[in-house]
Amino acid sequence: MSPDDYCQQKAAQSGSSFYYSFLFLPAERRRAITALYAFCREVDDTVDECTDAAVARTKLAWWRKEIGAMQAGNPTHPVTQALLPHLQPFSIDVKHLLAIVDGMEMDLDQTRYLDFAGLQRYCWHVAGVVGILSAGIFGSTRPETLQYAEKLGLAFQMTNIIRDVGEDARKGRIYLPVNELQQFNVTAADVLNGRHSDNFVKLMQFQVERAQALYDAAFALLPAADRRAQRPGLMMAAIYRSLLTEIESDGFHVLNQRISLTPIRKLWLAWKTYVFG
Repeated sequence: MSPDDYCQQKAAQSGSSFYYSFLFLPAERRRAITALYAFCREVDDTVDECTDAAVARTKLAWWRKEIGAMQAGNPTHPVTQALLPHLQPFSIDVKHLLAIVDGMEMDLDQTRYLDFAGLQRYCWHVAGVVGILSAGIFGSTRPETLQYAEKLGLAFQMTNIIRDVGEDARKGRIYLPVNELQQFNVTAADVLNGRHSDNFVKLMQFQVERAQALYDAAFALLPAADRRAQRPGLMMAAIYRSLLTEIESDGFHVLNQRISLTPIRKLWLAWKTYVFG
């Protein structure tokens, strides 16, 4: 199996909304973004699938060394081998790749965030940076496009947090800011024990409204000159915003189930956005 095939398999198996937007890209850009996505999945799985924090830290330290080896032109992992040819053509800065690894390590150090400002710092590492790198691969000619991509990454991550409240709680993590839990009279124990309530619904409504506002703010930053090139991000946004609507329609029952869209619906939303913008 070639490095590109490995990354393609990694992306396809994830079933992620991101995968559907890659299908519409030209071959070279598709290979680059698929390799980037596979890298993100690898380092994320290092933390999520490892029950021993010390082992996870050791693996993340290996990834930092592997990024250095890739920069020197000697990668050993299929993902970094697939990424290497795209570093220069798409301005993939290894500092951003290291920032992603740092974000994954934050999950080993912190399971609560006092306020949204603190949560945003985490989101920048695991999503904002990914947005910036992705925008460069899709095609960016204006600095505002990178600002758009960073903001869109935050919107995506907030959507993930909303969708995965219950799943994260079962891992002992609560990403919803502590002061917002207090604002809506929802306790950490309520979340950890999956207690759905009117107060929880109000809390989640607040989260969804903020996420939707982040999407709007991101779109306002996207220059018309780069809109066509950035269609993959817009496709992802169409899928993710539809997911938020689905979660809201379901009454925010995210504590004990994972709400998702069917693959055919994701593909339809991606195609619709590709055709009609």
